[in-house]
Amino acid sequence: MSQIQQISGPGIPLIGDDIDTDRIIPARFLRCITFDGLGEVVFQDDRAQMQGEHPFDQPQYQAARILVVNGNFGCGSSREHAPQAIARWGIQAIIGESFAEIFFGNGIAIGLPCVTASRETIKTLQRAIAANPQIELTLDLNTLTVQWDGNTNEIHLGSGAQQMFTSGTWDSCGQLLQGVDSIRATAAQLPYLQF
Repeated sequence: MSQIQQISGPGIPLIGDDIDTDRIIPARFLRCITFDGLGEVVFQDDRAQMQGEHPFDQPQYQAARILVVNGNFGCGSSREHAPQAIARWGIQAIIGESFAEIFFGNGIAIGLPCVTASRETIKTLQRAIAANPQIELTLDLNTLTVQWDGNTNEIHLGSGAQQMFTSGTWDSCGQLLQGVDSIRATAAQLPYLQF
């Protein structure tokens, strides 16, 4: 199991409330059998409309690891492809004012921390990143802080989600694989599995 305690790297600001999952990954890309390649088409329609001006197309943000968003991010349909596409683009954590509940849960399921911060902190972060895209952000899930350029601000994450990331129990498949011998032993004793 993989513990996620700290994420560091450049940020990318994405300004706007109510950015829904259809904007994150348009429905026509949901027919895939695997999530491979979804990073290339994340925000595809928004990017096409903005003709190279979308943050995910701008060269100064191509090394970004932490996405900074506003309120109600990931609302709309419950497609798990949305956090998958963001993660496969290269994002390792998201800091926002608030997240849609299903998007948040889908993020946890793939090891993508979605933490919240105050509106003031988010705006300050977005301005700082826009002014200097190379600044290093450090998101610490143990201390629940985000640090950058000599600044430290509080972030929020429920204690259950925090414990899952810091202990590595967010990875349910990994937990199953670790216990495969125990699972086989239990299954061998179940009378309804005997043939």
